[in-house]
Amino acid sequence: MKNKESLNSSYIVYGINNCINFLSYNTNCNIRSISLEKNGIAMKNSQINNKLSVYSDKIDLINNKDFSSKFNFKHSQGIVITFSGNLYADLYQDKDFDDNCCIIIADQIKDPQNLGQILRTSECAGVDGLVLPKHKSVQLTNTVLQVSQGAFMHLNIYSETNIVSSIKYLKSKGFWIVGVENSIDSKEWHKIDYKGKIAIVVGSEGEGIRRLVKESCDFLTTIKMHGKINSLNVSATVSAILFERQRQLSK
Repeated sequence: MKNKESLNSSYIVYGINNCINFLSYNTNCNIRSISLEKNGIAMKNSQINNKLSVYSDKIDLINNKDFSSKFNFKHSQGIVITFSGNLYADLYQDKDFDDNCCIIIADQIKDPQNLGQILRTSECAGVDGLVLPKHKSVQLTNTVLQVSQGAFMHLNIYSETNIVSSIKYLKSKGFWIVGVENSIDSKEWHKIDYKGKIAIVVGSEGEGIRRLVKESCDFLTTIKMHGKINSLNVSATVSAILFERQRQLSK
């Protein structure tokens, strides 16, 4: 069930791959317009043409000069889709979770590029959903959607007021909570059992996981650094841990 808020929020996606993903899997969003550059790259793409055959009433064909002026995006590839809808789900409406369900809890991620990459990696690694705090965190912006390369279409994304309460709810459903945090209590990342119902908490780029959220975790884990820069991008951290989980599940 979707949250009532933001039902009319407007978004855009652009580029051939993003738009193919959106047109292939969109079920809940209302397409307002599909802007095409006349004789542009997208118009020459057979997959795009096949997908657009049912949206003839939504297409706005624009000449090259006007398209470039209206959509000043680096990689638009001649197609921009404007749509509205609510992209968020309600965590508390999900009563049953699969035995190997995995959810990412992103505690106050500020950078839309990082969040978009986390979404993309999560989808590729078979994650079921992602929890965002409603406050002091980037939400689903156009930049996030673009970087995710369509991953937002395949994940349950929850925007919740109280992350600690969300963790308590997940625990009541049988989840173990693993926080990624540099601490003397943290186990090495590959020594954690990620099988079963698991929620993985990652913190903001500069501050890490907030204290109350960290105290709600069952385990803490860390990725040891061996270089001179003692810092790993949060999206890279998520990638390492999620594919370690996939390795364990495949054994």
